[in-house]
Amino acid sequence: MTEPQIYEKLTTIFHDVFLRDDMVLSAALSARDVPDWDSFKQIEIIIAVESQFGIKFGTREMDSLKNVGDLVRLIADKA
Repeated sequence: MTEPQIYEKLTTIFHDVFLRDDMVLSAALSARDVPDWDSFKQIEIIIAVESQFGIKFGTREMDSLKNVGDLVRLIADKA
C-alpha cells in the first residue's frame, strides 16, 4: 500500500472520528494541532485504523506515535 493510499483512508477515519470534513492530514499533524483530539479520540482513531487496515498495534507502538506521519509509517510497515 502506498503512502497516498494510506493518507486517503486515514483522512476518512479522521473525518469520521472528529465529525469534520475540513481536516487535512499532514505528516506533522498531531494532537496538539486539533482541539478535540484527546485520549478518547486517540483510542477511536487506533481502533478504526486497526479495523480498516486489518492490523494490530502493540502498546509500545502506540506510545511511540507523535504525529500522523508516525502513524502512516507504522501502517506501511504492518500493512
